[in-house]
Amino acid sequence: MHTLIPLPQTHLFYGGDYNPEQWCIEDWHEDVRLMKEAGVNLATIGVFSWAHLEPQPGVYDFEWFDNVVNLLHKNGIEICLATATASPPPWLAKHHPESLPVNADGVKYFPGGRQAYCLHSEAYKKYASALVRLMAERYGDHPAVKIWHINNEYGCHTSECFCDVCADAFRTWLKQKYATIEALNHAWGTAFWSQHYGDWDEINPPRRAPTFANPTQQLDWRRFSSDSMLDLMNMEKAILRELTPHIPVTTNFLGFWKSTDYWNFSQHEDVISMDAYPEPSTPLISSAQFAMQCDFMRSAADNRPWILMEQTPSAVNWRQQNAPKAPGLMRLWSLSSVIRGAGAVMFFQWRQSKAGAEKFHSAMVPHAHPAKSRIWDEITRLGGELKRLSPILKSKVKAESAIMLDWESWWALEIDSKPSMRLKQDEIQALHFGPLFCSGITSDFVHPGSDLSSYKLVVIPNLYQVTAQHAENIVRYVENGGTLVMSFFSGIADENDHIWVGGYPALFKKMLGIMVEEFAPAVSDEKFSVRFNDGNETQTDLWSEVIHLEGAESLAHFTDGFCDGKPAITKHRFGKGTAYYIGTRLSLDDMVKVFAPIIATANVSPVLPAPLGVDVVLREGEHSFLCIMNNLQESITLDLQKYAGVDLLTGECCEKSVSVDKFGVKIIQL
Repeated sequence: MHTLIPLPQTHLFYGGDYNPEQWCIEDWHEDVRLMKEAGVNLATIGVFSWAHLEPQPGVYDFEWFDNVVNLLHKNGIEICLATATASPPPWLAKHHPESLPVNADGVKYFPGGRQAYCLHSEAYKKYASALVRLMAERYGDHPAVKIWHINNEYGCHTSECFCDVCADAFRTWLKQKYATIEALNHAWGTAFWSQHYGDWDEINPPRRAPTFANPTQQLDWRRFSSDSMLDLMNMEKAILRELTPHIPVTTNFLGFWKSTDYWNFSQHEDVISMDAYPEPSTPLISSAQFAMQCDFMRSAADNRPWILMEQTPSAVNWRQQNAPKAPGLMRLWSLSSVIRGAGAVMFFQWRQSKAGAEKFHSAMVPHAHPAKSRIWDEITRLGGELKRLSPILKSKVKAESAIMLDWESWWALEIDSKPSMRLKQDEIQALHFGPLFCSGITSDFVHPGSDLSSYKLVVIPNLYQVTAQHAENIVRYVENGGTLVMSFFSGIADENDHIWVGGYPALFKKMLGIMVEEFAPAVSDEKFSVRFNDGNETQTDLWSEVIHLEGAESLAHFTDGFCDGKPAITKHRFGKGTAYYIGTRLSLDDMVKVFAPIIATANVSPVLPAPLGVDVVLREGEHSFLCIMNNLQESITLDLQKYAGVDLLTGECCEKSVSVDKFGVKIIQL
């Protein structure tokens, strides 16, 4: 069981990744002067410093790093200390070429980028462990060090390796899971295509094959690869716990990242952190996507403060076209993260690089002179505002609705050989978050095994794979009075990707009051016509299915195509609760209309009625805070109804109504 070490926090942290090895010593002193001017109180150092800390195998140079640590401390800036293991130095590949990762085609990757390491390389683990131990011994008692930052963005570039070492590790993992080869054969369904295994040594990773690999083999490979990354994190964490048991640990997530099971990772961290890079050219859509990411981080953190570890003040460098953030947008999203649970607002990086792959990635100190820079004006303004928001740390977001997400189901859903390979978990999830966000409803994220009893409404965008135990948990929630919305192609397979037979979705048929006979996904850009019970019609796409009513009522039906005349949306009273089923993909506008009566009957209410694009969140605690975020590119005036108080950002007294500028934020202490 993971023993939680909290991050002592009386104020919001503000800062970013600082990479002094890119700059001369004279710049370091200018950096800390500017940090103080901007209100920076936390700097992440060491993320990509391995080659400078250990320029040759076993030869270390910490003197320059000591100077950086002491300089920051002397100037009142605390430290998020990275273990520097994310990007091995070139000498590791030179002396240990076996440490390089191999893809499914057997092609070895080479150094020159980052994350060039095999997940089971003994050489990598040996040198990484030695470096972490030395850093913990050297800096573990330094008063400036507040949190350890392990590695960086697990799975971002290297989420799997298909080399022979990893193949052996995969077999060991399978032996531990299944114990006998007979149990594995049953789980993998190897009676199909003459895949039956007689010995563990016959099993390989799902390397490139003439056609589809075994689906359960692919699923177990994803589990194994995610576990392998977690093992690397825990390898470092064990050293840090041994030598610095008083310092919490984190590693930075990437919002929703398919390769890495963040539910699992979150159980092994003290503090959750996230890197977030919304697309600034579509601010309204991106604000919703960013809110969804923040809500998941808050949920993974169990409502403890989490860290926005990386973002950018303006443009990134890695899209095909890199739009800048419009004035005010960085502030809006930064404050939105705090409102949705972040206790720290950080950036990648502090000073914009003048060389390397990310030299056009904007930073807190831009290429332009700070005195002449819009970015610097916004950075210093935000730093000043965050100093006023410490009281918000004693409150929490309370959500009455929840969205269900399971990484293993996500993996299984997107394994090949499905009715439609166009069905993507992240897209369908965003489509179900959207109507809640547009209706002013704040949502948590939950795992299928979570306690659902505190939520009035639970939404399941897709749960293709479900265990019997988790299905029972969901059914019990509805039976005990909950309101549930489940979307298509859910409840299809078990944890081994074996079909739950007896009509889809077998374990949820009774709860939903329906039986799905077969699937009819859209061919190319095919559309389906759907008529609601009130006579209104709409067009849907991607998916349709032949639904038979077994106690449920139809709220809408298909009027053409393969499913002509069959229900498209259903409602079923079950026990004390109600279960809805959506058997096709609706547009966001139609989803908002479908969800409106569901939200109302579930007795889930927005904090305040607000125009579409204006996000309102209530935080409750020692004091309560009404938080208004205007994602629109125009000013709005909002009726405050029963709420009144003082805006922490401006000191303005807010009663009856409040005006919020374009991309503006109000945080009203009630």
